[in-house]
Amino acid sequence: MGRGSLRIYLGAAPGVGKTVAMLDEAHRRLSRGTDVVVGYVETHGRSHTAAMLEGLEVLPRRTVEYRGNRLTELDVAAVLARHPHVVLVDELAHTNVPGSGAPSGGGAGDASRGGHEKRWQDVEEILEAGIDVISTVNIQHLESLNDVVESITGIRQQETVPDEVVRRADQVELVDMSPEALRRRMAHGNIYGPDKVDAALANYFRTGNLSALREIALLWLADRVDEALERYRADQGISEQWPTRERVVVALTGGAGSETLLRRGARIATRAAGGDLIACHVRSSEGLTSTDPAVLVRLRQLARDLGAEFQDVSGQDVAEAILDHARGVNATQIVVGVSRRGRWQQILRPSIASEVADGSGDIDVHLVPHEGSKVASRRRNATGLPARRVVGGMLFAVVALVGLTAVLVATREGHTLSLDLLLYLALTVVCALVGGIWPALFCAVVGSLVVNWFFTEPRGTLTISDPPNALALAVFVLVAMAVSSVVNVAARRTEQAVSAERESSALAAMSRDLLAEPRPLPALLDRARDDLGMRAAVLTESHPDQPSTVVASTDPHLPAGTVLPAGAVWALDITVDDGVHLLLDGPPVAAEDQRVVNAYATHAAILHGREQLVRAAREAAGLARDNAARTTLLAAVSHDLRTPLASIKAGVSTLRQSGLDLTADDEAELLESIEESADRLDALIGNLLDLSRLETGAVRAHHHSIDLLDAVVSTVRTTSAPQRVEVDLEPDLPLVRTDLGLLDRVLANVVENALRHSGDAEVRLTAGRIGDTVQLRVIDRGPGVSDADKERIFAAFQRAGDAPQGDGLGLGLAVARGLMTVLGGSLVPEDTPGGGLTMVVELPLTPTVPSVRGDDGTDVADRITSTEPAGPAEPAEPAEPAEPAEPAEPAEPAEPAETKEDA
Repeated sequence: MGRGSLRIYLGAAPGVGKTVAMLDEAHRRLSRGTDVVVGYVETHGRSHTAAMLEGLEVLPRRTVEYRGNRLTELDVAAVLARHPHVVLVDELAHTNVPGSGAPSGGGAGDASRGGHEKRWQDVEEILEAGIDVISTVNIQHLESLNDVVESITGIRQQETVPDEVVRRADQVELVDMSPEALRRRMAHGNIYGPDKVDAALANYFRTGNLSALREIALLWLADRVDEALERYRADQGISEQWPTRERVVVALTGGAGSETLLRRGARIATRAAGGDLIACHVRSSEGLTSTDPAVLVRLRQLARDLGAEFQDVSGQDVAEAILDHARGVNATQIVVGVSRRGRWQQILRPSIASEVADGSGDIDVHLVPHEGSKVASRRRNATGLPARRVVGGMLFAVVALVGLTAVLVATREGHTLSLDLLLYLALTVVCALVGGIWPALFCAVVGSLVVNWFFTEPRGTLTISDPPNALALAVFVLVAMAVSSVVNVAARRTEQAVSAERESSALAAMSRDLLAEPRPLPALLDRARDDLGMRAAVLTESHPDQPSTVVASTDPHLPAGTVLPAGAVWALDITVDDGVHLLLDGPPVAAEDQRVVNAYATHAAILHGREQLVRAAREAAGLARDNAARTTLLAAVSHDLRTPLASIKAGVSTLRQSGLDLTADDEAELLESIEESADRLDALIGNLLDLSRLETGAVRAHHHSIDLLDAVVSTVRTTSAPQRVEVDLEPDLPLVRTDLGLLDRVLANVVENALRHSGDAEVRLTAGRIGDTVQLRVIDRGPGVSDADKERIFAAFQRAGDAPQGDGLGLGLAVARGLMTVLGGSLVPEDTPGGGLTMVVELPLTPTVPSVRGDDGTDVADRITSTEPAGPAEPAEPAEPAEPAEPAEPAEPAEPAETKEDA
């Protein structure tokens, strides 16, 4: 009888669905006629898991007494006696309760007569009996990952299983779930009970922990799959490269540039997730190496720092050894340094790099220049001038040589050889100025030949009979070459200086102008567009899984906030910061202007970061103001609401005392105190409600024509000291159009505020008509308010001077002004002549309509002026207006709160 097969469902964390997947596989096999039983499945109280056990044969568990508790474990003997085709055994890493197993056939359990210590040992015994096992395990229970999981989650797993046990499994299937989905399952109560959900989400099941565990599980399984793939390729004799993942082999010889190659290979490997980097050092097959051991130690350390494997490879043919090793590790790319040999040497004997490239087949080869390569050491042979200028210099040299030679030949008898040489030297200098060193060298060489042919004896030949003439020609060539080289270098340095001056001037002007700009970021983009000759410059910002949005732009068709279409092509796209890009639309940027472009990008990053900091500071300031307002409100409410509540409680407690003999007057005084405190509490709450409704725009006014005198008298009688209020209104005041309930609350707050700050002095109310309005003045003789504080007294939750004395929430004047805005009037503070403060309440008059009687006998004007606007909202609990027919019995408005002290 052969060994049974082991299938394991691997999960990154509890709750991903390993047991459910195992049970689903059991039902699938049972439907095909396979003999499947449940040896041990732990449902953890999950109803869905328990429901999936229905229809499956469940073997009885072994019950064990342990420290006074009855526990159950897998009964291996029952499984072996039943001998099914497949058995389900959950939680492979579980530690058995001592004494829970009955050892069968000897083994580790015989010594203690208590069975196996671990469940995976039970599974091994079942497998040896020829029974297939399906089991589950979490990645954190693997022995090799125990320390890693502890460093991530802070929890050390006590139950572990050796990696070799899981690696020997015939099948390992990953049960995967995203961290967000797993946390949602946890929050819905599908994993743990409600009493454990919050603690789990805040600790082990944090998103970062789950993401790390998931990545560990994926990488571990990928390594196991890779091992299986290598075994298959070896068994099948497959030598071709299978690019299942990016594997980069860096060929090192230990010479100059090896560290450069290794770092370049690391950058290539990290471009693809899960890429492998292998450093391959090739040595002679005789075991000798010319590489300094200290260099090898340094390369090994660098390889470890870069996360690479360092391997030594020997072989007579270096290129063939590199290729064999790359094919053996299933590499996809090879990084090799450019040869240090010259071209002629490579013709005689190909370089290692070229041999690797020729024999690589389907493996990509990267030829990397380094400090030791011929390419890197070869000096740049550029003149620093545009190609068209060099070509123009050549043409000028040809034409000028022909012209000068023709002139000198025609006037041959009128000049000497020395003058001829000076003229050709001058022409060489001119060619150097026009086209650089190559036209100058051409002019010098050709000029020397022309002088030798036409003006040196014997003429018509290149033979020189007079040695001094030969020396003169040689000196001419040397001087011409030297002068042309100096002139060429000077021309290049001049162009570089001009370019540097232009660059520094642009940067200096940019920095200077940006300091004076109120909006520096758009100004920077305008300057970048103009200096670089672009059509538009755009700064964009993007976030993961979101399109790019314009932050600032010089294009009127792309204002700030515009979402850029996907796939748009720009002349230049520079990454300014994470998710921030500088886009330029226009012709290609010259190489010498790249530093200017980078400077603009750097300035854009600084300005964008500064704007973000300014916005964050403003938001923080707003939050601080809101927090201060909330703190003030809480402090005021805790003080001002507690005072009337304390008075009410004290009065009620006194009245309820059975053994206390109170006179009728005492009872009346207590009841009056309770009533006053209740009215005061009602006024405080009413002002809070009014302010909240004003801020949300929920207050609407129902306008009617009213008599201002009746409204004022009704309000004054409800104040805390009506005897100190003098009403002096002009006779025959016209009707005003307003909401009586809201006006009553305004007047109550303003008058109560004046009484509070007038001491024992009287408060005087006057009114008169001014144009199309009626102005009601509430005059007090208190300390008054400075001009700087006249607007601050209308701020909510503030008192004059921010002083904490007195009661009230500091809402009275804030509510009063807000209600006056709703009524279509105004509330303005003025100084009282002689000292004090005057509050001016301005109300609109009722429109004048001719008196016409309708069919029902009513006045049409009354119907017009009392008609409500179409569809008004209900007012926010206005005080009940006094009945016009009974001014002596007005409805009591809400007690006004602290008002004047609102500064």
